[in-house]
Amino acid sequence: MSLRAGRVAIGRAVALVPALVLALSTALDAHADGNAQRGKVLAYTCHGCHGVPDYRNAFPNYSVPKLGGQNAQYLVNALGAYAGGDRAHQTMHSQAATLSEQDRDDIAVYLQSEVVPPGSPVIGTPPPATQTCVSCHGANGAKTISPEYPILAAQQPDYIVQALHEYKTGKRKNPIMAGIIAGVDEKDFEAIAQFFGQQPGLCSTDQLRLHGKCPKEGG
Repeated sequence: MSLRAGRVAIGRAVALVPALVLALSTALDAHADGNAQRGKVLAYTCHGCHGVPDYRNAFPNYSVPKLGGQNAQYLVNALGAYAGGDRAHQTMHSQAATLSEQDRDDIAVYLQSEVVPPGSPVIGTPPPATQTCVSCHGANGAKTISPEYPILAAQQPDYIVQALHEYKTGKRKNPIMAGIIAGVDEKDFEAIAQFFGQQPGLCSTDQLRLHGKCPKEGG
């Protein structure tokens, strides 16, 4: 794709954002209402993968995502998508399908702990392709416009690439992301992922167990 064509594609994707944001803002404001103490007990199964340093999904091969500090409502929705098949992953389906709605709420609230602070300064120069991301996820990937959107700051870059690929191919079913990702070239996924991955933010669940929340940068 030429530079001009790339800019046109980005421009078209950006143009979709206001309408999608408006549609979201007019929907009911969903939020997780859970018991963090109960969630801490239920989340023991999560630690088996998400709390192991450098643990990777076997096939395709990518790092399992960091969950500590993530928006609780996003986690509730993600678990529902795995349980219902809108996200295709056999292990996650098997885990999520056994959970009640209250279980999901409790786990999500525990994993969120103290949500990632949204005001951290941006590290590095954002690639042009991130123009399609910042309207919903914030300039640093930590200031989402709704708790239904994931925090991207400090997420595993190869996991972000995998997630974007699954949205692009339709393996993950989400009408908002389907509209956005259609205007993003797959060759830009890596630059997007590396940029957000270097921002301070999310942590793994082993850090939650040790500290009760994601430790601050330099702390």
